[in-house]
Amino acid sequence: MSMSETLVRLRYTYVPDHLLGEVLTKRWTDNAVPVFALVSVIVGFGSLIPDFFTIRSGIDALRQLGEFALVVTGLTIVMLGGGIDLAVGAIFALGAFSAVSVIYILGGPVWLAALSAVAVGALAGSINGVLVGYMRMRAFLTTIVTFLILRAVYDILTVRFANLIQTSDVDNASFNFIGDGTIAGLPMSFVVAAVFAIAAHVFISRSRWGWHIQSVGGSRRSAHNIGIPVRRTVFFTYVISGVCAGLGGFLIGARLGGVGPGTGAGLEISALTAAVVGGISLGGGRGSVAKGLMGAVIILTLTNGLIRLGFASGSTQMVLGILLALAVMLDVRWLKNRDKVLSKVYVAPVYSQMADGDTALPSSDSPYALDNRLAAADPIGLGQVEGPEDVILDLEDNLYTGTRHGEIVRFLAPDHKVREVYAHIGGFPLGMAFDRDGSLKVCVGGMGLYSVAPDRSVTRLSAETNRSLFSIVDDARLRDPNDCDIAVDGRIFFTDSTTRYDAHDWALDSVESRPTGRLLCYDPKTGKTRTVLRNLCYSNGVCLAHDGQSILFAESWACRVQRYWISGPKTGVVEPVIADMPGYPDNINRASDGTYWMAFLGMRTPSYDLALRMPDVRRRMTRKLPQDDWLFPNVNTGGVVRFDDNGEIVETLGDLGGSSHPMVTSMREHKGRLFIGGILNNRVGCLTLPGRDRNWTGPGSYWTEK
Repeated sequence: MSMSETLVRLRYTYVPDHLLGEVLTKRWTDNAVPVFALVSVIVGFGSLIPDFFTIRSGIDALRQLGEFALVVTGLTIVMLGGGIDLAVGAIFALGAFSAVSVIYILGGPVWLAALSAVAVGALAGSINGVLVGYMRMRAFLTTIVTFLILRAVYDILTVRFANLIQTSDVDNASFNFIGDGTIAGLPMSFVVAAVFAIAAHVFISRSRWGWHIQSVGGSRRSAHNIGIPVRRTVFFTYVISGVCAGLGGFLIGARLGGVGPGTGAGLEISALTAAVVGGISLGGGRGSVAKGLMGAVIILTLTNGLIRLGFASGSTQMVLGILLALAVMLDVRWLKNRDKVLSKVYVAPVYSQMADGDTALPSSDSPYALDNRLAAADPIGLGQVEGPEDVILDLEDNLYTGTRHGEIVRFLAPDHKVREVYAHIGGFPLGMAFDRDGSLKVCVGGMGLYSVAPDRSVTRLSAETNRSLFSIVDDARLRDPNDCDIAVDGRIFFTDSTTRYDAHDWALDSVESRPTGRLLCYDPKTGKTRTVLRNLCYSNGVCLAHDGQSILFAESWACRVQRYWISGPKTGVVEPVIADMPGYPDNINRASDGTYWMAFLGMRTPSYDLALRMPDVRRRMTRKLPQDDWLFPNVNTGGVVRFDDNGEIVETLGDLGGSSHPMVTSMREHKGRLFIGGILNNRVGCLTLPGRDRNWTGPGSYWTEK
């Protein structure tokens, strides 16, 4: 190996390029920017302002945060529903005026003051809700109009009644406590806002109404099509926003003991900036209450910090405007280009050098030399099945296979001409195995491990396994369950081919060639699935050895078969069986004479073997070319191989002309015949095997024969 190739191997083997793509797919990455901004703002102002972290300063900040956070929470809910509310500042001011009027003009109790502020907010929110939700007016323009009207009403009322409020001799201790008091050292306004925020978070993330709001924000047309009352939901979000603004006004009225011309001025811009900076999408449907609150802390800290540093009010507003513009630009650009970015960075090929092996060329001296015997296979269900990835027969000679339409199809014995849908599972049924009780265990791509009972009832056995402790990849979910087999004690061993791609993206995994497959074990006694082996290169076929003490499993992109001991003195040991094959192995099943059948889904080519040693070329290929022009493994030519326990190749079958079975993903021997499946085929093949045991069956070798 040359020095340059050694450097390439080291670079693409040990530099985890794939982590960037994995991180960008996570929902929590949307929090990265606001978290960074929050930490930067707090650390920055903490270092510039000497008494920034004092207790008194913290209490004052929390008191303001309580009032501001309520407004931001309400606006967040509106934005999650796909709207916007620019009238919150005016509603906030009217709520404050209503509260202080009840206390200082009418001499009413605190509960009435709070109720009046909330009622004013609800009424104003209802007006916006009717106009935007039911009359379908544009939210931006509508809420600007209501802001102007409500602000004008507030200015008229303050001019008319400000003197009565200022000269009132009412002293309400409870109202004063809400404004200035603390509970367990925390300001009353902050406690109220915290309780409300927790309730709002639970409401949005756990209730049906909350899911409706996010669905409407994501796509109103789709929400309408699935039966969500879109107009009522939009109306409801504006009412909540009005209530939040009114309640915030009540709290500031209690803190200031009055109102003035500047009450709520510019609050709508500050609240909108907080929501967008916190990660609430202007497009709707993306964000959370927690993100909105994070943005509220950022904006309040930034505003107070600039004021304490001596910046004028105009400078503060300019900073907020610039920050809002940057946040909007980032939000719009990221939403528009997220998929493009992921498509360019997610596929991260690694260096892989395939050793030279025997050839599969016809008429060669190689044990893998393909012949043309599969071309003579008789078709079963020609044109009646699509994608029979695996085939299996029961003790009554009925033939079962899965289809890409999510069905298990059964062809009835003796001639297999009558077809019926045995069970509908969904997904893409792949590898299958019969259990002792006659139930059919099925690996379903993208869904998990399932069981079909003799009465045809379908049960999901497993959809997840134990997650790796330090893995960024969510490897708890089963993404591509591929093949399964059952041990004597009932444990089900099955493969999950890759933890990075779903079943239909197997070609991407082949281009990347990263060992992310695994061997899993489901224990019916505990109902749990555990990971047995990791870091397998597209783990595929699984077969219980004839002695019942070990599992044979195939790694397709590594072109090898290995043995894992599940019992006996070698329990837990992995041993190589066949290496450096000229083809990509798929399913493995027992043969009647103590050997094993193995499918070749395709054959290696010099060009692709060379490409595996050039990960930089494959990476540029995925970024520059459309997927139809990518270099893939050759899956247009396959075959069937029979080997013994020592890994010696006994015979090889092929279809040189590709007329019947150019690609083979599975095969089963049953009573002297070989049944052949292929994931790209429209038939099941049946080939008579001269000299084979006419009484031997696969299920019988597991459960009835001694």
